[in-house]
Amino acid sequence: MTKIPFFKSHDKSDICHTMKHGICLLSHIPGRKKPADSSEMITQLIFGDTYEVLEETEKWVLIKQNLDDYESWICIKQHHPISEEAFQQIEKEQAVYVNDLISVVTNTVSGEVFPVVFGSRLPLIKEGIMQIDNETFNFDGETASCAQPTADSIIESAYLYLNAPYLWGGKSPLGVDCSGFVQMVYKVHGLNLPRDAYQQAEIGTTLSFVEEADAGDLAFFDNEDGKIIHVGIVTEPGKIIHASGKVRIDLMDHYGIFNQETGKYSHKLRILKKVF
Repeated sequence: MTKIPFFKSHDKSDICHTMKHGICLLSHIPGRKKPADSSEMITQLIFGDTYEVLEETEKWVLIKQNLDDYESWICIKQHHPISEEAFQQIEKEQAVYVNDLISVVTNTVSGEVFPVVFGSRLPLIKEGIMQIDNETFNFDGETASCAQPTADSIIESAYLYLNAPYLWGGKSPLGVDCSGFVQMVYKVHGLNLPRDAYQQAEIGTTLSFVEEADAGDLAFFDNEDGKIIHVGIVTEPGKIIHASGKVRIDLMDHYGIFNQETGKYSHKLRILKKVF
């Protein structure tokens, strides 16, 4: 998946005196290209994601996510401001993530219970309790805390997404796009990748031949114009896991991804990268 950035990043030095921050305290929030419900979703925030507020209107907030500097508009009804103190505490702590496909969080003040998905951050969690300003949440599921990535751990996390439906802009096991899938898998292992496939292709070490690729390496694919539009994770020599229709495992060679169901190549290989 690839998207064209639609706003220039603001210079932090110009806005630091009025900088505001927020956090996603819902299962997930759609980030839209334009401030309208009818505008396409280009990314998602999931529980625990923090962001910088760039602009506010009566109904919409333009934000930049701290994970990847990605800009999008969110509905002001889903915007949850946090204090500068809480934001700084979250930024300094060792990140802890949900390591189950789906778990639940309980708001201990309101009693509300809602799901959180794999890769959701659990900010300021201590003994299962998260205290974020005046909000308190309880979580008792499985967690991951940015362990040193290995090929086995990367692939194990990737397999959690198998058969998740493709969703443009999605970052959840309930709907994910190709670059969101890759970003989320690596995020849990302490590797913060850019949001889009063409951006992810700019990092890491380039491999010369497909035979050099190991499990956990990234493969990128382009269109007829030479633009990188797709990414997946090598699972073993000659195989790749990627989001295309759904998260699936297909064959891969120096030509690209071969779909055995259709008997055709679905994506043309452009480049292979080692990122850890």
